[in-house]
Amino acid sequence: MQFRYARHTPDLNALEDFYTGVLGLEVLGRFEGHSGYDGVFLGKEGKGWHFEFTQSEDLPEHSSDDDDLLVFYAESQLEYDTIWAAIHEGGLELVLPKNPYWIEHGICILDPDGFRVMISRQRVKG
Repeated sequence: MQFRYARHTPDLNALEDFYTGVLGLEVLGRFEGHSGYDGVFLGKEGKGWHFEFTQSEDLPEHSSDDDDLLVFYAESQLEYDTIWAAIHEGGLELVLPKNPYWIEHGICILDPDGFRVMISRQRVKG
């Protein structure tokens, strides 16, 4: 089974820049003008999961709370350090997670749509 997380956004370019520039995801594909939608697929080649972000004339009506998280586990210390550097270089502010578990096990930032993104080094190898 593969996994796709699909979400509509008012600013496709901002999300693409965030997830590629900060988290190091790759553009796996894109489309334009598909029944009024533009979109981009972001992920890591061969991982069995990816994001699909779309944009159209219709604005999204998102609703989430402080416990809703996208959690990314860095696979190496270098990957974690690279993300950490991109966060600082981008001037992104850290957000305090609501769940105490994540306060101890990750760092939290907001993506351009205001969704919480956790980066954890719990699975760093070596």
